[in-house]
Amino acid sequence: MRYKHLLLAFSFVGLTVNAQAQPDGDQLGAWYMYFFNHDFKKDSRWGFQGDIQFRNWDFGADQEQLLLRGGATFSPANSQAKFTLGYGNITTGAFGEDNSTVSESRIYQEALFPVKFGNRFYTNHRFRYEQRFVENQNFRTRYRYNFFMNIALNKKSMEKGTIYLALYDELFINGQRNIGNGIDVELFDRNRFYSAFGYVIKKGMKVQLGVMRQTTNGWSKNQAQISFHHKF
Repeated sequence: MRYKHLLLAFSFVGLTVNAQAQPDGDQLGAWYMYFFNHDFKKDSRWGFQGDIQFRNWDFGADQEQLLLRGGATFSPANSQAKFTLGYGNITTGAFGEDNSTVSESRIYQEALFPVKFGNRFYTNHRFRYEQRFVENQNFRTRYRYNFFMNIALNKKSMEKGTIYLALYDELFINGQRNIGNGIDVELFDRNRFYSAFGYVIKKGMKVQLGVMRQTTNGWSKNQAQISFHHKF
C-alpha cells in the first residue's frame, strides 16, 4: 500500500508540473510588431514584404517568440492580388521559468486578395502555405486562411488622420499529424481572432493597438498587440 501511495504522490506532482508548464490563460501577453511592404520602383509588379515580431507570454520578461520573416512579392497586371514567396526564422521560448527555446526555419507561399466595399470597408483574404523545419521534429506543413477587415470611422476612406476599426480571424490547419518521437498533433492547430483600433499617420504609415484571442486544443490566451505598418 505504501508503494501505491508513493506512486500516486509522484503522479500528482507530475500532473502539477505539467499544468504549470501550460500557458496561463488568465495572463495577458503582448506582441510588438513591425510590418513592411515595398515595391522595387514606382508601379512595379515586383517588391518585397515582411515583418519583425517580438512576442511575450506576459508584457516583456517571458519570451514567447522572436519572428523574422520576409519574401519577394509579385502583383499581376490589372489585378489587386499579390503573391509572395518567403522565408521565416522563428525562435520559440517555453512558458514560465523554463528558458529553453526551439528554433524553426520556415518557407512559405502566400496569396493576398483585397476587396473594397464602398468607401469605408477594406477587406483582404490571405491564403498561406508553410513548410516548417522545426528543431527535433519531422518536416511539417501547415495551411492558413486569414480574413481581414478595416473599417474607416471618422472619414470616408483610409487617408491621413483616419481612425479605423481593424478585425481579423485566422484559421491554422496542420498538414501532418505525426511530428516525430511518437508525438501526434491535432488537425486543427489554432485560431486567432483580433480586434483593434488603428490610426493612419500618413500615406503608407499606420499604427494599431488591439487584443487577439488565440485558441488551441490545449489552451486559450489573450495577447495585447501593438503594430506598426509601413509601406515605402
